[in-house]
Amino acid sequence: MILLRDDNIMNVISKIIWFKEKRVKVLIIGGGPAGMIAAITSAINGNSVTIIEKKCSLGRKLLITGKGRCNITSSLPIDEFIRNIPGNGRFLYSCFEKFTNDDIVKFLKIRGVNVKEERGNRIFPKSDRSQDVLNAFEEEIKKLRIDVKLNTQVTKIEIKDKKLIGVYCKNNEHEIFMHADRVVLATGGMSYPDTGSTGDGYKMAKELGHTIIDIKPSLVPLISNGKSLQICKSLQGLSLKNVEIKIEEQDNKKVIYNDFGEMIFTHYGVSGPIILSSSAHILRYKNIENLFKNDKVKLKIDLKPALTTDKLDIRILRDFEKEKNKLFKNSLEKLLPQKLIETIVEISGIDPNKKINEITKAERNNLIKALKEFTINICGFRPINEAIITSGGINIKEINPKTMESKIISGLYFAGEIIDVDAYTGGFNLQIAYSTGYTAGNN
Repeated sequence: MILLRDDNIMNVISKIIWFKEKRVKVLIIGGGPAGMIAAITSAINGNSVTIIEKKCSLGRKLLITGKGRCNITSSLPIDEFIRNIPGNGRFLYSCFEKFTNDDIVKFLKIRGVNVKEERGNRIFPKSDRSQDVLNAFEEEIKKLRIDVKLNTQVTKIEIKDKKLIGVYCKNNEHEIFMHADRVVLATGGMSYPDTGSTGDGYKMAKELGHTIIDIKPSLVPLISNGKSLQICKSLQGLSLKNVEIKIEEQDNKKVIYNDFGEMIFTHYGVSGPIILSSSAHILRYKNIENLFKNDKVKLKIDLKPALTTDKLDIRILRDFEKEKNKLFKNSLEKLLPQKLIETIVEISGIDPNKKINEITKAERNNLIKALKEFTINICGFRPINEAIITSGGINIKEINPKTMESKIISGLYFAGEIIDVDAYTGGFNLQIAYSTGYTAGNN
């Protein structure tokens, strides 16, 4: 794969490229990871490439991924990626074959960015700095002499006889026309609008005849209400690791989603990796419009998933035996985080001032239930501008999956979040950006 060759070969290729006549004029609209990979790939193939980015710098969203550390990709076998993409994952088979998770790791290593693997198959730069990943992209863009126009917004894609001929751009209030043989639309979705993802690409694609699947927040925190909201506020900032969750729809007694991992309480409800992934399932649940009415959605947290009910009872009895003269409210330090004790005591219904040796078996069972089924009402999602990723976008039926070219407009390509594909947390969405960007740039 030419994109991943070593520096010596890359230098030779670059010199050859720049001493021969350019074959195709390619405009990349959007300077995120999908756009940058598309630009690099297209330039290596000998094309004259320009990135048009409306913000003052490239890769602004890349910098905030993984809490500023950049969860580059996942180490899972590439064929398992599809299982982690609830939003039209099968559409990406061809893209993933062309550019894999190993390919992006090699690309970065060649350019001095070494990586490490963390819990959940997540791949990060060893430096824990997303800036290092962006630097690798920007250095390659500079080496390939890709033209970058910042603070420049595309206002319209111009077509003639169903074939694009260029774009109109606005820079400092002056509108100009730029000719193009090919255009890659990689403007992102509508999550994190401060990074430039404000839905501009959807509008342009719709004007050209493309269908936009309803835009919804995905990988987004969940909100609570009533007594549950008060509990979440009291526990704000508490992170729970190695817990098991179930999202249940009460009317049909159906489990919408279950997972194991880390979550956190917030002033509005709950967040954290397993909560964010649950949102991708909830938004696809049938009758989503009525789902959050009348407290029908429950989050059930198993605080001790490694212990069965019987084993947890034995553990509690052992702890109680050691502290039988203590008050109940002072007896759970070894079992729970300090911040959680008061809430669990209240939920258990046991008198907090009761002595341990006075607690009945029935009360102990109530405590076990509180630990194994800690329940929070869920009443909705946080706004889309707080979502990590956007669900919805350009209808995949209108895109050639082998090239990322529009089936409606010749010479128009799509890459990244603008397409109606979305995945769980864990580096999968960034891999979608690389793989679709590479495929678009290579064609």
